[in-house]
Amino acid sequence: MPLIKLNFLYGCVAVSMGLNSSLVWAAKVDIETQPIQQLIPIKVEATRTNTTYMETPASIFRIESPKADQFAQVNLTELVKGIPSVQLRNRENYAQDLQLSMRGFGARSTFGVRGIRLYTDGIPATMPDGQGQTSNIDLSSLDHLEILTGPFSSLYGNSSGGAILATTKEGQGKDSIEMSYAGGSHHKNRAGLILQGGTDKQNEPSYIISSSYFDTDGFRDHSGANKTLNNAKLTWNLDDGSKINWVTNYVNIDAADPGGLTRAEWENNPKQVAKNVMDYNARKKIDQTQTGVTWSKPINDQNELYAMAYVGQRQVIQYQSIPDMVQKNPNTPYQAGGVIDFKRDYYGTDFRWTGKDLLPKTQFTAGVSIDAMNEDRQGFQNFNDQGDKGIVGALRRDERNTLWNVDPYLQASWSFLPKMRLDTGVRYSNVHYKSKDRYIVGLNGDNSGKTTYEEILPSVALSWQIVPLTLVYASYTKGFETPTFTEMAYPAQGGGASTLDLKPSKSDNYEVGLKSSNRCGDFNLATFYIDTQDDIVAAENMGGRATYRNANKTLRKGAELSWNKKLWKDLSINTSYAYLDAKFDTKVPKLGNVAEIPANNLIPGIAKNQAFIGVTWQPELGFYAGVDTHYMDKVYVNDINSDSAASYTIASVYTGYVRKYVDWSVNGFVRIDNLFDKNYIGSVIVNEGNSRFFEPADGRNLSVGMRVSKQF
Repeated sequence: MPLIKLNFLYGCVAVSMGLNSSLVWAAKVDIETQPIQQLIPIKVEATRTNTTYMETPASIFRIESPKADQFAQVNLTELVKGIPSVQLRNRENYAQDLQLSMRGFGARSTFGVRGIRLYTDGIPATMPDGQGQTSNIDLSSLDHLEILTGPFSSLYGNSSGGAILATTKEGQGKDSIEMSYAGGSHHKNRAGLILQGGTDKQNEPSYIISSSYFDTDGFRDHSGANKTLNNAKLTWNLDDGSKINWVTNYVNIDAADPGGLTRAEWENNPKQVAKNVMDYNARKKIDQTQTGVTWSKPINDQNELYAMAYVGQRQVIQYQSIPDMVQKNPNTPYQAGGVIDFKRDYYGTDFRWTGKDLLPKTQFTAGVSIDAMNEDRQGFQNFNDQGDKGIVGALRRDERNTLWNVDPYLQASWSFLPKMRLDTGVRYSNVHYKSKDRYIVGLNGDNSGKTTYEEILPSVALSWQIVPLTLVYASYTKGFETPTFTEMAYPAQGGGASTLDLKPSKSDNYEVGLKSSNRCGDFNLATFYIDTQDDIVAAENMGGRATYRNANKTLRKGAELSWNKKLWKDLSINTSYAYLDAKFDTKVPKLGNVAEIPANNLIPGIAKNQAFIGVTWQPELGFYAGVDTHYMDKVYVNDINSDSAASYTIASVYTGYVRKYVDWSVNGFVRIDNLFDKNYIGSVIVNEGNSRFFEPADGRNLSVGMRVSKQF
């Protein structure tokens, strides 16, 4: 880092820590007379403590949805940039969703999101077993995101190595209609429609209804996809202070799965796919509907109630590229076939009470969270006796899976001194699994079973507001992560159709941080140390089927730094850097065909260093523009660290124009990603058994779009 920049940062920290009263006073006056230098004080929802960002003793970030279009609003990767220790990778594979990890949690996932909690308008987008997806987050109606990068398990329980809370907009003002279109490279097309309006009548809700359709041929061969996403939100603000949100979401995805490539295949042609992927027409179809209600009511100045309830259904059919000879092998009668077909019903509720000043300068929150899901899962051969491939063949698996949890929790916050606060919490997390095997044929015996995982999860954080604009804090939390049903579906060394042998991982999380907001900008620094026992890690991955095992001990430690500032008028800068050392702290013995993992090997799928810098010119009207650059360190592809995806630096640039006239608004943009056409690996498939670890990223690609809205 250049010396001038270091000196500038040191100077900002010195101002924020108040080396003398005149500096503190000067900073305060500057902010009061020039509010553009500081973010408007806003309360964050992720820690459920009703505090502002500057009072929150955790590494938390808020991303506002841009008022002017900068991207096509298809993937969360377009919006989530520059958050330290958040590694969000676009696989260029719409059959497998994005690859998301925070401080290394979730890096093992071959599809979807694991180890991290996702919520939209307070409704979970993560199943009770810890499996989640980002595909149902509607970017076109999004208001903001809150990202909690560290575990705070007393808040969220199982699989909370971090959390993303998406909040969609509420209908406001006059009724309006908005139409949008964006297109780009590889025949990408996205069309959207939004209807919205506010109300000043108690018996009528404000509303926002969003619908979009997206399709693409895909960057790689056999990677085309189409997606329909609908989201509706009704909001009632009642006379008694109550607020009700009713949110309904529907997503349908039909996508080809290009799979991974070997290094030689990638170097030869990054757009190609393996022959067996084409032979079996690997693909996935997803259909999900979810609805939920949140209700909050202040009883008086001291007490408030909150309730949430949701219900949903998810159906998936996936055609994998597992060769028929593997499924015909008489030595593997338990082989569950190359087609996965399941239907999942899920539902849950959360009740909590918050009391303020029941004791001097205290706040208490007590609640209980209940979640459940029922799943009918079947497996079929992906061929028939006539030699046809990529179809639903003979039944090879049939089971009924159920899961439920009842988690009581308690939080307390005590401002025991004017500038110091103690936040504590405890949650009893318990997850109950049961599997009923309905396919007992020949040597394929009864693999029914049940198990319960439970843990008491404490947390404590001590914070000190040194001056009004600077907070230092230290925290400890106990983390807990159970395996998902998908991870328990296939044993690492053969066996039955399901296994309950995987243990939950447990972690001790320590964090020390400093955050400041002053005339030098907004500054956040956090260091962390995470010691995990029985970490759930990938064992092997063959033809799209992954197996998992426990590692005795892993260690994650690192630092996060971010800084953003309004430089001049409408010109702003956003920068971040993260260092993450994630390794196996002890040797993991060989298990069947799965190799031994030496101690001190790095955990695959995690970059040790990442950095971001973005500069934006963003006036309310007229032309706007921006450029950002992202660096990602190399990533190992397997536990034995025998190969890796190289580090890369990529840049993006965009420009657009906003025009408003009476009740009309027009916004058009042009964007180029991977500006210098870097050939790099976007994500990796950890421990892929055929050495097809690599999922190539797109080259230089263009997107253009326009949005037109009319108020009535």
